[in-house]
Amino acid sequence: MAQNENTAALSAAGVSVWLDDLSRDRIQSGNLAELIDTRNVVGVTTNPTIFQGALSKGHAYDGQLKELAAQGADADAAIRIITTDDVRAACDVFAATFEASNGVDGRVSIEVDPRLAFDADKTVAQAIDLWKTVDRPNLFIKIPATEAGLPAITRVIAEGISVNVTLIFSVARYRSVMGAYLDGLRSAKTAGHDIGKIHSVASFFVSRVDTEIDKRLEAIGTDAALALRGKAGIANARLAYAEYLDVFDGGKHTSTYAHLGAAGANRQRPLWASTGVKNPEYSDVMYVTELVAGNTVNTLPEKTLEAVADHAEIRGDTVTGTEAAAQEVFDQLTAVGIDLVDVFDLLEREGVEKFETSWAELLSATAEELSAAGNN
Repeated sequence: MAQNENTAALSAAGVSVWLDDLSRDRIQSGNLAELIDTRNVVGVTTNPTIFQGALSKGHAYDGQLKELAAQGADADAAIRIITTDDVRAACDVFAATFEASNGVDGRVSIEVDPRLAFDADKTVAQAIDLWKTVDRPNLFIKIPATEAGLPAITRVIAEGISVNVTLIFSVARYRSVMGAYLDGLRSAKTAGHDIGKIHSVASFFVSRVDTEIDKRLEAIGTDAALALRGKAGIANARLAYAEYLDVFDGGKHTSTYAHLGAAGANRQRPLWASTGVKNPEYSDVMYVTELVAGNTVNTLPEKTLEAVADHAEIRGDTVTGTEAAAQEVFDQLTAVGIDLVDVFDLLEREGVEKFETSWAELLSATAEELSAAGNN
């Protein structure tokens, strides 16, 4: 099967196309393999919301739920078994991609329990447990970039485990995330791990920034404020990419990475997350076409992936060299009265809360399914 020309153009421009969705039905039906063959998909991300949706649809999990009910498994144990089974199976689907990309792509992410987002010790313990349970080299453990998450990221990397750092909203926090990764690599090297086998991505959220800032701009209501709608998310990501280049491509922090790079360390690639466009007035592919840059990942909901395949115009690199213009957008946002620090703090809190809510819904739904399965 031929690859779609638009997704192929993204890949040629240095963007790894990952799907922001996973379900057992998608794996077993062959749909995931088909997306690899026709949409240049080279990775998958998951989160509690995605798993909650997967378990609530269809009957792919009925047999396993009946077995788990018979074994007396509670909802927590059932979720752990079901989700790690799906992620392990997806890792196997991507095994060839993983090998062909020398470990860069072919990645599947699984998230630590979001209720642990503010407990570093428990996050580290669960990350290690998930890594051992899935037992696949192309796994990513997702850890949120909260204040408590930062030392957890360092400690998990130090164990030789690859990490997808999630829920990054501000450039300031992104700098800390890159620092946590480099600190972890140094510790891993000291501990004797092969740091060439450790990979990481930093998931920088995009659309949620526009949703929150647009709401505030509309409340301000001036012409200057309204003219800035839909600009913050892309500007924020572009500023983040400038920081990435600074750390990994010769800026003021280059000596830190250069030393590790010489020992075989990999870059921590920026990953654009939350790329489904929420406002119907905006182009449904703008968080893809406006964020094309080398050594990046874009993780797309299927609806956005298909929109890209259908009508996206991939114009090559649309990020490098845009730092000044992006900073101007931020200066203008501040000038009209947007408190950016407050925005990013709120988005981080809401991001954790949303995943906690989805996890609670997942637990509740699984408990009901186990009960029903046990009565059949």
